[in-house]
This record gives sequence, structure tokens and C-alpha cells, in this order.
Amino acid sequence: MLKNLSAEIKHFNQQPQNFRILVLTNMIYALVLPVIDIFVAAYVMRNSNDPTKVVIYQLTIYTGIPLTFLLNGFLLSRFNIKTLYSAGMLLSGVSMIVMMSLKTLDLTGIGIAGIIMGMSFGFYWANRDYLALSITNDQNRNYYYGLETFFYTIIAVVVPICIGWFIESGGEINVNNAYRIITGLVFIITILASVVCFRGQFHNPDEKTFLYLRFHPYWRKLLMLASLKGLAQGYLVTAPAMLIMLLLGKEGALGTAQSVGAIIAAVLMYIIGRAAKPEHRITIFAGGLICFALAAIFNGAFYNATGVVIFMLFLLLAKPLLDMAYFPIQFNVIDILSKKEKRNVYAYILNHEVGLYAGRFLGAGTFIFLAYYFSTEVALRYAIIIIAILQLLSIAVGKSIIKEGKALIKETTEKTTVVV
Repeated sequence: MLKNLSAEIKHFNQQPQNFRILVLTNMIYALVLPVIDIFVAAYVMRNSNDPTKVVIYQLTIYTGIPLTFLLNGFLLSRFNIKTLYSAGMLLSGVSMIVMMSLKTLDLTGIGIAGIIMGMSFGFYWANRDYLALSITNDQNRNYYYGLETFFYTIIAVVVPICIGWFIESGGEINVNNAYRIITGLVFIITILASVVCFRGQFHNPDEKTFLYLRFHPYWRKLLMLASLKGLAQGYLVTAPAMLIMLLLGKEGALGTAQSVGAIIAAVLMYIIGRAAKPEHRITIFAGGLICFALAAIFNGAFYNATGVVIFMLFLLLAKPLLDMAYFPIQFNVIDILSKKEKRNVYAYILNHEVGLYAGRFLGAGTFIFLAYYFSTEVALRYAIIIIAILQLLSIAVGKSIIKEGKALIKETTEKTTVVV
């Protein structure tokens, strides 16, 4: 076992410095992601007892993200990418401070905190996606995302359970004070992640033009896949908090449920990422989609404490499987088209966010519609099932993208050979 561990460490150390720095930066920042994704939603749920406000908060986040992707494109010509990347991490702490300072959780306050968090995600993901694309290639991307997913899932074992029981340990009176202490820790961790980030030799895009209205027809297929992915993103983040706070009622239970089965999932993700080749991506992707569909079906069928635990178990597998397959598929399309159309890769990263937002808006809108016109229970039980079934279409779209990508690569290779 020690020999295998030593071999894996050696393999990691053989990767380029920027590869290692980016992984370490994201690993440190991953310590705050469960807080941002789960416990902020739980805070809104606890203090408002209104799942609709949780979804509205999430929708304001998603509105801030594409706007910040656009802003980030302009700022890249004036600021170092490390500065913008760090700003994204630090803003997550600022957003939490704003949220915790609100005396009442009205829609205006929730909206402001959500927009700031959206800006945080926008700066973070826009620059993280560009850096991950620039420092990896199609052969080592499965390893990169497998490694990240391994650490994320391990962290998902420790952080949620520690935070959940820390919040409960102070009793009902001191719950909000516990949230404020956690917010302070989040800010410290984001500073540490920023310090590590500045050790990398990261470079801004050479090509400054990043706004285009027309793209190759192949790109439209990826936008369709992005929209289908966006449908479920809000549910993957907020559904666990809403379901557990409603059906189990405690942050400690929320933390424990998040940790159940996560160690097995972490090891599985690392093994898959280490061994998987590009041709395995659609199988991994389909596995994640099926796990999400099963999670939604069990939740809808039971809608009780048992259903929540089963939902969480399947979700712990679904989310990392989807991310591990989706990002390499996305980046491979950008690699192909940026060379074919001779454009800045950031142009595709920005436009991709439009597809994600369309799906996110539709998904959140479905929940809000069902909650207002029927009931919260109907929304939590059946909106997720509707979204999960629609997402299964992603398997066919993904297969088509991979097939056409191979044809475009072959076409480019043949043209190059003829010219030579």
C-alpha cells in the first residue's frame, strides 16, 4: 500500500509546476465549497423557513456568474489572471459576511448577497476553467479531474460533518453566531488559497478579442449539453440542504448525510480518473446521469428521512462522475474549435456560460413555478424528477459531440497532411 502511495505521489510530482499549483490552490479552496454550497442555503432555510427563498438566492447567484464572466474578459487585458482568480475566492467570504449581517432575510438582502456570490463564482470559474484548459491536454485531463474530485470528495467527508455538529453544539440561541465564526474561517482559507495561487506562473490569454456572436455549428451541440447540465445544477447544490432541513431538521444531520459513503466515492473517483482514457468519458458521464436520476426517483417516491439518505448517497456519486466527464468533453471541443476558428479560448469559455445559464434559469424557474402554484412539497418531490429525466438526453448529445469531434480532428489532420 505504501509502495502504491509513493508511486502516486511520484506521478503527481512529475506533472508540470503549474499543474501542481492549480491542484493545490483548488484543494485549499475546496475546504470552503461545502460551506458555500450547502450551509449558506441551510442558513437561508433556517432563518426564513422558505425553500423558495433558497432557490431565489441560487438564481441570483447564477445571474451574477455570466455577467462576471463577461467583466472578467475585459479585465484580463488589465490585470494578471492570478489577481482575478484570487478575487473570486475572496469574494465568497465577502458574500457570506453580507448574508450574516442581514437582520431579516428579505428578497433584497438575499439578492445582494447572491449577486456577490455570483461574482465570486464568476471570477473563480472563468479563470479556473481557462487555467485548467491551458495547463492540461486531452491525455491528462481525466487524471487532473480525477485527482481534484478525489480531494473534493474527501473534504466532503470531513467539512460538512464538522461544521454541522459545530453549529448544533452551541444550541439554538448560538446557531447564528456559529455561522459567523464559520464565515470568518472561510475568509482566512480564501486568503491562504490566494497565496498559493500566486506561486504559479500563470499567464493571461495572448489574444484579447473574446466576444463573438457566431460560432461553428459543432459549438451549438456543446451549448445544448451545457443547458442540460445547467438544468440540474441548482438542485445538486440546494436540494440536499432544503430536504434535510425540512425532513431531518438539523445541520448536524446535514453534515452526517453529506459524509455517508463519501470515502468510497473519493477512492472510486481517483481510480477512475487515473485509469480512464478519453474513450471512457461517455460511459462515466452516463453513470453520473443515471445516479442522479435514481436519486431523484427515490426522493420522490419516499420523501422522508430514508429517502433523503438514499438521495444523498446517489448524489455523492452523481456529481463527481458528471464533472469528471463533462469538463474534459468541454475542453476537447474548445481545443478543436479554437484551432479551427483561430480564436481566443476564453471566447468559448464565456459563451459556454450562456448555455449553462439558460439551463439554470429554466431549472430554477421550474421549481419556483411548482412551489408557487402547487406546493413546496410538489416542487421538492417532482421538479427534481422532471429535471433528472430531461438530463438523460445528455447521453445522446454527448455521444454526438464526441463522434463529431473525432471527425473534425481527422479532417484537420488530413488537410495538414495534404498541405505538407
